[in-house]
Order: sequence, then C-alpha cells, then structure tokens
Amino acid sequence: MSGNSSKKILAPILLVVGVVSFIAALVIDFMELGYEFRGSLLIIGILGILLGLFTLPTEKYHRNIVNFVFLFPLLFTFGVTVIIPLILGIGYSFTDWDGIMVGNFVGFDNYVKAFQQPSFLYSILLTALFVVINMILVNLVAFLLALLCSSKMKGVGFFRATYFLPNLIGGIVLGYIWQFAFSKALLGLTEKLFDLNYSILSETKFAFWCIIIVYIWQYAGYIMLIYITGLNTVPREVLEASAIDGANAWSTLFQIKIPMIASTITICTFLTLTNAFKMFDVNLSLTGGNGSVQNFMGGSLTNGTEMLALNIYSTAINKNNYALGQAKAVLFFIILAVVSIVQVRVSNKKEVEM
Repeated sequence: MSGNSSKKILAPILLVVGVVSFIAALVIDFMELGYEFRGSLLIIGILGILLGLFTLPTEKYHRNIVNFVFLFPLLFTFGVTVIIPLILGIGYSFTDWDGIMVGNFVGFDNYVKAFQQPSFLYSILLTALFVVINMILVNLVAFLLALLCSSKMKGVGFFRATYFLPNLIGGIVLGYIWQFAFSKALLGLTEKLFDLNYSILSETKFAFWCIIIVYIWQYAGYIMLIYITGLNTVPREVLEASAIDGANAWSTLFQIKIPMIASTITICTFLTLTNAFKMFDVNLSLTGGNGSVQNFMGGSLTNGTEMLALNIYSTAINKNNYALGQAKAVLFFIILAVVSIVQVRVSNKKEVEM
C-alpha cells in the first residue's frame, strides 16, 4: 500500500475519532455526569482532529489548515464576543428578559416603549449633534496638528508624542481629571477673581461643550497620526514640481495635498463618526448624564448631557430594565450601521470627484 493510500485511510479515521471524542467530552461536561476521564477525551479529540487534518495527503489542504489555525483564534474571539452576543441581544429585545431569565415573548413592545420615552429621543438628538460637531472639530484640529508635525520644525517627534499622549489615558480617568479642572479648579478661580460660587458643569449647555472639549483633547492626537501618515505619502516630486510652477502654500495644500489624501480623510471621518457615536466613558465620569432640560416634548428632563450609549447603560443597569436597554442597543446598532454606511459611500464618491 502506497503512502498516499495509507494517509487517505488514516486521515478520516483520526478525524472521526477526534470529533467523537471532542463531542463526548463536551456532552459529559455539559450534563455534569462527573466522569473523570472527560479531560482525557477532550485532549484525545483535539489531537485526533489535528493529526487527521495534517495527515491529509495533498499540500493544498496543509496550506488551508495552516491558514485556518492562524485565523481561528481571531474568528473564534470575534464570534464569541461580537456575533453571538449580537444575535442573542436581538432575541432578548423581543422578550421580558431581566438579565438572567427570559419569561415571555413581548414582540415589539420594548421598541415601542423606547420611542415613547422623551429621554431616549433626547439622547438620540444630543448624540447626533455631538457627532456632527466632533466630526468637524476633531478632524480640523487633527489636520492642523498634522500639518504642524509634518513640517521641518525642530522637536517634531516631541510634539507628536505630546499630542498623542491624551489618547493613552482611559476615558473614565480622563473624565474625572477634567471634572476636577472644570469644577474645583475653575470654581476656585471664579471665587478668587469674582467672588462667585459657580461650576461650569452645573449648566447643561456649558457641560455639553465641556464634553466636546475633552473629547477633542483626547482623540485629536490619534487622528493626527493618521493624517501625518497620509501627508507623508504625497510624492515629493509633485510638491517640488508645484513649487517650481509657482504654487504658494495655500494652493499646494488645497489643490495637491488634500485631494491626494482623500482616502485618509475618509478613514479619519469614519473613525471620528463611529467613536463619537459610542461616547460613553467620558460622558459617565464627567457629567454622569445629568443636566436639566426644559420644555422638551411638553415636559422637563434631568438627563441633559446623557448620550445614547449612557442612556442604554442607565436603562439596563441603573433602572434594572435589561430588555428595554437591549432594545435600545439594537436601535443604536441600526442607527450607527446606517449612518456609517452612508458616510463611507458619500466619502468614497467625493474621493472620485477629487
């Protein structure tokens, strides 16, 4: 019997033994039968599957196996942490899930309740406003910093590291640091200069702009690095040719550099949009979503600075309404997916025009 023929017989046997042993170990553990050899069965199953795969006679399968082995940890982690929770979450949103048990199927009741809550609708509008403002300001500040840090000035490396440093600080810590700055430090300054006991975070409109300032301070350095990478890809020959033709700095910037980094602008805009939509940690630690709003849908609200992600968290955790919070999370996912797809399509169209 040739080597390939023996491998053709041995490989299926090893695969069958490995799969059966692996499934048997999982069943024993799941049903809590208490057999001590379930660990041995699990090891035999894994080894059988691997040996069966590697004894397949063709090199094509070996390459596919290697690719699968390297991709499996990432795919498994993505499936367990993203895909499976997403599917389960969509299912829970149609029930009266209390975080532990599912009692009854309630259909679209949770979604109807979500849209009947003025606080949820207000969070959507506030988040949309926050996203628009930050998409403009973060990209503008980051692009200006990128122009500065891609110049020939001395100490460029130091400035790059300094501007990027706030992005390394966790959002919760960052929020508490700026909360001290806006409340304690600024309060002490106003008391000393004007004899006023006043905190800027006590006013909803000012607190909202405080969140924007902190977000720009944290995130602009990260976007700056992406813009620097894009600016460095502009060919020097093109810049030298434009200088020879008499183009000034403004013409070079708007007619050469910006059109040639259109793809970079698309990436930065997408990242800014998605991260602004998901604003949570700074919102939680800086203001906690608190703030008074008068005359919204015929009433007053106390969540004047509460973004959409924080509203979902408050509904599920603070108010112990997990099913309604999950329904809001599904709506959040749909809104973010639609807006992101539209943004990417519009940006890609502008790339072609530029």
